[in-house]
Amino acid sequence: MVIPFALTAQEKSDWKEMNNFHTLMSTSFHPSEEGNLKPVKAKSDSLLNSAKIWKASKVPAGYKPKETSETLNRLIKQLAELNTAVKAGKDDTTLKAMIKEAHEIFHDIVEKCRDGK
Repeated sequence: MVIPFALTAQEKSDWKEMNNFHTLMSTSFHPSEEGNLKPVKAKSDSLLNSAKIWKASKVPAGYKPKETSETLNRLIKQLAELNTAVKAGKDDTTLKAMIKEAHEIFHDIVEKCRDGK
């Protein structure tokens, strides 16, 4: 049984754009773990757009601005590649690996880009 990812109290923030992205990511990535790639295929455009909106927002206190910005750039690049792969009709195994990588990049932001204060 897969336990859905939930932000801990320490990881939660008032960063609306991050929270909006997280909602899309969780409803796309977690079904893919069970082999259901329909949400990834249906939401690849939305994931990319949400990440771009997140990147354009102000990095709040509690995050390292430079590291956060660089990691968001990596996330956008990964999601652009995923979106292209979805539109090209790539196989589910490829898409599953790509959404998994995007999910790991998301975790890098939530966990490693915090300033630890």
